[in-house]
Amino acid sequence: MLIKSLRSLFALMVLVFGLGLASTSAMAAAEQSSSQQATAQTSEADLWRAVKAGESGSTTAKGVERGVLINVVGEQGREVRNKYMTPVMAIAVVGVFVAFLLFYFVNGPSRLSKGFSGKMVFRWSKADLIIHWCVAISCLTLIFTGLNIMLGKHVLQPYVGGDIWAALIYGSKTIHDWVGPFFIVAWAVLVIKWLPDQMLKSYDFKWFLTVGGYFNIGPLKGKHPDSGFANAGEKMWFWTLAIFGLFIAISGVMMVLPNLDLPREASMAALLVHGVSATLIIAFTIVHIWMATALSEGGMECMVSGYCDENWAMQHHNLWYDEIKANGTLKYRED
Repeated sequence: MLIKSLRSLFALMVLVFGLGLASTSAMAAAEQSSSQQATAQTSEADLWRAVKAGESGSTTAKGVERGVLINVVGEQGREVRNKYMTPVMAIAVVGVFVAFLLFYFVNGPSRLSKGFSGKMVFRWSKADLIIHWCVAISCLTLIFTGLNIMLGKHVLQPYVGGDIWAALIYGSKTIHDWVGPFFIVAWAVLVIKWLPDQMLKSYDFKWFLTVGGYFNIGPLKGKHPDSGFANAGEKMWFWTLAIFGLFIAISGVMMVLPNLDLPREASMAALLVHGVSATLIIAFTIVHIWMATALSEGGMECMVSGYCDENWAMQHHNLWYDEIKANGTLKYRED
């Protein structure tokens, strides 16, 4: 009887010990599994933090940025373009146009103080007219297509159908890409050909002080400053076109050529430089068109026929008129 009781007690102890050992093993396994899961989660979180931060790794892809899954610079550039560049471009276009429209209604155009003489003086050659209109037409084409690319989704897309918008944006991008090289060539010829007449002179600063004699009201009324072949305003427009046209040409080539395997930083820098330069040229183009057409009586005739009225020459470019009259190169149009 005692031996049987001892056997039962021993069996019970073995059973209890076995259950305890199994429980301990299960708990240890559970703790190890939880630890492994926590480690895996931490490693995965660290991995994605690194990816989002733009850290590079190793991939089988080929290219300049083959090891970068998410490019931080590209995202930052997109944010700068959408938050700052697009609104500034819209403000520049609308603001400059409205400002000159108000100036025109308040001040009126710059009239010829002696009226039209009827005598037309030679000013621009046929080659000058051709290169001017090549630059003008290509520049305006790039401006309108570029504005649609940058601002069209805010101005046009909400009011047209999806098919129409797709055609507009595709057409704008295609035209922009193909007209760009033509503009670059015409721009280069214009800059080289017109450069000698665009150097700043001491009297150009007086032109700015009197705003070119365009005021019909106030203390500046009737003040016609001295000017050579190109006045100070035209020179400012020329140098804006020359400098920022160069930036547009270089950045445009960087973005369009497919074989240039550029890092995202360079591509985004090109996009931002292109946008800023385009904004400045658009603003100055609006000013140039206003000054040459509505605000200057007789001014548009120069770029249509190559001749200007003699009184217009004496009022707006008196130093140039005196020069060609003195050296015998004054040439009238034969009607």
